[in-house]
Amino acid sequence: MMSSADLQRRIEDFLAAHDPATTDRTEFLRSRYDAGLAWISYPEGHGGLGLPSVLQPELDRLFAEAGAPDNNPQANTIGLGMAAPTILAFGTEEQKQRYLRPLWTGEEVWCQLFSEPGAGSDLAALATRAVRDGDGWTVNGQKVWTSSAHLARFAILVARTDPDLPKHRGMTYFLCDMNDPGVDVRPLRQITGEAEFNEVFLTDVRVPDTQRLGEEGQGWAVANATLSNERVAIGGRAAPRESGMVGVVARTWRERPERRTPELHDRLLRLWVDAEVSRLAGARLRQKLAQGQPGPEGSAMKLTFARLAQQLSGLELELLGEDGLRFDDWTMTRPDRVDLLARDAGYRYLRAKGNSIEGGTSEILRNIVSERVLGLPPEHRVDKDIAWKELAK
Repeated sequence: MMSSADLQRRIEDFLAAHDPATTDRTEFLRSRYDAGLAWISYPEGHGGLGLPSVLQPELDRLFAEAGAPDNNPQANTIGLGMAAPTILAFGTEEQKQRYLRPLWTGEEVWCQLFSEPGAGSDLAALATRAVRDGDGWTVNGQKVWTSSAHLARFAILVARTDPDLPKHRGMTYFLCDMNDPGVDVRPLRQITGEAEFNEVFLTDVRVPDTQRLGEEGQGWAVANATLSNERVAIGGRAAPRESGMVGVVARTWRERPERRTPELHDRLLRLWVDAEVSRLAGARLRQKLAQGQPGPEGSAMKLTFARLAQQLSGLELELLGEDGLRFDDWTMTRPDRVDLLARDAGYRYLRAKGNSIEGGTSEILRNIVSERVLGLPPEHRVDKDIAWKELAK
C-alpha cells in the first residue's frame, strides 16, 4: 500500500508539473483527476488510485497547503456524495467515463429527483412514469424538495417502469438531462426566505436507454445504495473535535458569561459529549466504508446529526438572548450551497428544522436503525403479533 510519504512525493511531482498559480483552474482539476489524485479510493482511470479512503484527508490537505483550487464541493454535494458512488457501483464503463470526470471537477452539477408530493417518505410509492419508447424512455411526473435543481446539469432519477409489479419491484433508475425542454424547475421558498429547494415537473422528458443506471426494474436497489451514501455524506463527514455547530455554541458560551445558568451548562455538556461520540462513530464508519459500500449505520449518523443540529441551534438562541431573534436577510435568493456556520444564529435555527427531513426523515431512519442495525422485528410484524395475542385471549 502507498505510504503517506509516497503519496506526498506523488503530489509534489504533480504540483511541479502543474503550478496552481499559473494553471487554469479547470485544467488543473482535470489534470488532478487524470493523475488519480481526485478521490483516492476510486479505481485508476476514474480519478483515483484504488487506495484506502483514509488517505483522502491527507491528500486534500497537501493540495490545500500548496494553494491548489478545490472542486467547490459544497456546490455539488449531491453529485459528489450520491451520484458519483452510485455511478461507480452500477454504471457501465461508458457511463463512468462520461460522467465522473466533469462531476468531480464541478463542471457539471447534479441534483436528485426522488421525492414526490404524493409519496411522502415512501420512495417506493412514487408515481412518476417512464415508458419505453424505442431506444429510450419518455418520463412524466413531478418531483419535489429538489436541492440545486436550478443549477444542475444532470439529475439522478427514479421512475416507475412497470406499474403492474409490487411497488418496490417496478422501478428503474436513470440519469436525467436537466436541459431537456420537458424539465420545468420552479423555486420553493423556505422558512429561511431562500429557495435552495425546487419542485420539478417532467413533461415528455426523453431519456436515452444509455442513461439507464442498472437493470430495468432494479431501481429500488440502486436507489437504496444512493440513499446510504447520502446519509453518510450528511451525517458522517470527517471533522475535528469541537467543530461544526457544537463549536459555534461552545464559543458563544465562552463569550456570553452573563447568560450562563446551571441548566444551560448541563445541556451544553450533554450535547458536547453527544457531538464527540457522533464524531468518533463517524470516524469508525468511514473506516468501514473503505472496505466496501455503506451500510445502514449511515442512517444512525444522519439521525444523530439532525438531532444535534436542532438542539444545538436552539441552545445557541437561548445563550444569545434577544440577539438570537435577529435575522440577517429575508431576501428571496436561490443559493448554490447551504453553509450553516457562515450565517447568523437565526438562520441556523430555522435551517436546522430541515435536517430531520432531508436525506430521509428521522421517523424513517429510526425504523431502519431498529430493524437493520439493532435487529428488532419490523413494525408491521410487531403490530400483527399484538393483534394475534389479543385474538387469543
